[in-house]
Amino acid sequence: MAFTRATAQLAEKLTEKLTGLTESLTEKHHLSSRSVRTRAGLVGAAAVAVTGVVGAAATPAIAAPGEGSGTYALGFVQAMAVGDTIADDVRAQAQAQQRVADAAAEKAAAEKAAEEKAAKEKAAKEKAAKAAEAAKEREAAAKREAAAKKRANERADRSAERRSATGYVDPVAGVDTTTTYKQAGASWSSGKHSGIDFPANTGTPVRSVGPGTVVTVGWGGAYGNQIVIRHDDGKYTQYAHLSATKVSAGQKVGGGQQIGAVGSTGNSTGPHLHFEARNGAHYGSDFNPITYLAGKGVDV
Repeated sequence: MAFTRATAQLAEKLTEKLTGLTESLTEKHHLSSRSVRTRAGLVGAAAVAVTGVVGAAATPAIAAPGEGSGTYALGFVQAMAVGDTIADDVRAQAQAQQRVADAAAEKAAAEKAAEEKAAKEKAAKEKAAKAAEAAKEREAAAKREAAAKKRANERADRSAERRSATGYVDPVAGVDTTTTYKQAGASWSSGKHSGIDFPANTGTPVRSVGPGTVVTVGWGGAYGNQIVIRHDDGKYTQYAHLSATKVSAGQKVGGGQQIGAVGSTGNSTGPHLHFEARNGAHYGSDFNPITYLAGKGVDV
């Protein structure tokens, strides 16, 4: 479109100049009829020059006879030269614009590739950081688990040593107590806790703390599944909220023998062993179980 407008403007300017030249030549040589032919030839030459097409219609004008032929030939050559120059300029300008567009496209592609690379590197770093954090957490968890196992083993070793001397052990190996004896709370009918609790997973073995005879096995209301044992010293121990029992009433048991498994039956908020020391077989005769076990050399 720009080239067409430039061509039209060139044709108009060449026509004006060649027309003026023709009129000057006409006045000088008084060649009226020849000047008309010369003017027409020059206008045609200008049009041919700016369009870049030399057709058969231009031939008579180029071959115009007489004194004006030399002037005409010169004007035609000049017009053709100017037309070619403008055409070359237009092509050069288009080529320059194309080079600029290509360079801009290459720059945009390079910037996009750089952004994608940076995004991938950032994602890789974040992934590596998360993996490192997860590995650190797993390592810390493994250390905590190892420490817990070590404490449990040490407690079991101490219990074994005490059992060899007294025949008594703690009811759940390697587990620390939580709810204390006589702790106040609305969860108990008397308003106070009548024993101590050993939190452990359901199914964890429950042991008789010392040698004795089983006097009660079965459902104990709020205690859930329970076992009561009379020991050789005349004292009783109770094991409540069991998920399973492995003894029967009247059975003799030894210290450390498994009699059941931890559970959450009866009035319970989660798996644990409720343990009581009693002066009699029934509820209400309890005394401090930690003091009882400590008297047998068992530290809980």
